Amino acid sequence: MTDPSGRERSLKAERARNAKKLRVASRAAEFTMAMCLTAAVFVTGCAGRRTAASRPPAPVSKDVTTVPSTAEREPSANSAPARPGEQPGEPFEEGKASWYGAPFHGRRASNGEIYDMNKLTAAHRTLPFNTVVRVTNVTNGKSTTVRITDRGPFVDNRIIDLSFAAAEEIDSVGPGVVPVRLDILSAIDPTAGYFTVQIGAFRERANAERLRTRLNASYSPIQIIEFPTDNGAFYRVRVGKVSGEQAAQQLGEQLRVREGVKPLIFRLDEGVAGGGNE
Repeated sequence: MTDPSGRERSLKAERARNAKKLRVASRAAEFTMAMCLTAAVFVTGCAGRRTAASRPPAPVSKDVTTVPSTAEREPSANSAPARPGEQPGEPFEEGKASWYGAPFHGRRASNGEIYDMNKLTAAHRTLPFNTVVRVTNVTNGKSTTVRITDRGPFVDNRIIDLSFAAAEEIDSVGPGVVPVRLDILSAIDPTAGYFTVQIGAFRERANAERLRTRLNASYSPIQIIEFPTDNGAFYRVRVGKVSGEQAAQQLGEQLRVREGVKPLIFRLDEGVAGGGNE
């Protein structure tokens, strides 16, 4: 005959062992699931980082300096450009262009050459001779490429005088004066060299002499340059020999304020005739 109390103890022990096995199995399952989840998160995270690392960086914007259009500012023939065209193709100057033809055709230009109105040349007050310049008519977008061979214009609200041939290429013969943009195509520094300030041009030499006498005590040197034309000679009064265009601009402004003259800045060309299309 079996002892009932002993059987109960045996059953309780068995149930305890089974419960322990279930707890162990459950913990193992939980651990396995946790490891799987961790591995999945790790793999997904790594995959995300690899994608980000392989993505090209966003482009970095660069500061851009622009030359204001004619509509944005009133160009001044005597103002220095915002950025000198020291590199080929860099915008240099904006203003008005005129042209000259028959009366000067066959005459000697300021650089010593004979002016031919059918060649692509131009006159500029400060650019070195043989500078190559692209001139664009901003009203129609047409452009021409010219070589600087002469000095001028001698009107303070214009920046360049084109040959007849160049004016034809940008459709400015009819209008006579058009707004233009100049781009230097030669590798030069247009602001280097020596400059002078022209303060007057007279048909009577006596008038030029009186102006020189009035200013001689305050400014030096002062020169009177004779320029012959078909209608008689002009006498140009020029002040100073200044290194650098900026210094010449400052001298011109001083003369304008103190003496009431209209200054024009010109490059001093050594060893060439002092002509120009007056």
